[in-house]
Amino acid sequence: MLAALAVLLLALVASMAIGSRAIAPADVLGALLGTNPDPVEATVVLDGRLPRTAIALAAGAALGVAGALIQALTRNPLADPGILGVNAGAAFAVAIAVGVLGVTSVWGYLWFAFGGAFAAAVLVYAVGSSLRTGARPVTLTLAGVALGAVLSGITSAMVLADPASFQAMRAWESGSLAGRDATALTALAPFLVAALVLALALAPSLNAVALGEDLARALGARLPLVRVLSVLVITVLAGGATAIAGPIAFIGLMVPHVARWIAGPDQRWIMAYTMVLAPILLLSADVVGRVVLLPGELPAGIVTAVLGAPVLIALVRRRGVSGL
Repeated sequence: MLAALAVLLLALVASMAIGSRAIAPADVLGALLGTNPDPVEATVVLDGRLPRTAIALAAGAALGVAGALIQALTRNPLADPGILGVNAGAAFAVAIAVGVLGVTSVWGYLWFAFGGAFAAAVLVYAVGSSLRTGARPVTLTLAGVALGAVLSGITSAMVLADPASFQAMRAWESGSLAGRDATALTALAPFLVAALVLALALAPSLNAVALGEDLARALGARLPLVRVLSVLVITVLAGGATAIAGPIAFIGLMVPHVARWIAGPDQRWIMAYTMVLAPILLLSADVVGRVVLLPGELPAGIVTAVLGAPVLIALVRRRGVSGL
């Protein structure tokens, strides 16, 4: 954990220092403390890189923990907010709010993102449970992929049909962290912090869920309450992260597996490691996106997708290693 925290600190420094204009770490610190004599560097750090670094930190932790919760709740090692359609539901709801209803404020489309994420999670679970086999991991994954594809297609069609109304959504839809407004994170911070704390509180009950429903009940786990609270936390984390950073995929899939390889099956440690490792991945993807297409940028969401596709294939081929 100490090593992970040290790497997170390095990722934070890199996010503040690396870009089209490289800034030395000492000058970054001077800008944060108000002692940097260069006004251009101070503006770049405070108005450009500090907000996107803070958003990457919060969104990464939220998406990672949401993925860990979904995997533990469904006992599906291939589940994450993207694969189960939660991100697509939040993105679709935000598209409706921005393009159809003309919502422009963070507080306005924040609630749409929450509602879309919740509706997608409930619909996927309902569809997966309606089959004769019940809510098995494979059926939930197939239902989530299908719903995510449908909602993503509708969202893309809406954007193409009215490019002017959705101009502001283009960078957001690709998962770009550039030009983000810090007020979005300020609005979301209380919700995300409360959801992360609740996720840690649910971890012992999720350890019981991993043993099977009958044994979990015998151990005193209140399964209906655990499921309801877990869906609520997943909705807040995935919906909030999507609202401020866009529909970024694969973080909730990859990072819990890494945490599980490090910490074992204990959900308490998986949650703790995920909160540290997921921001490292998103910050690193954002830094890589800044330098691979200089002087332009590649959105962090595209970088995580490029990294996530081969990881997903590897997990499918070696699912026994990460089975829940």
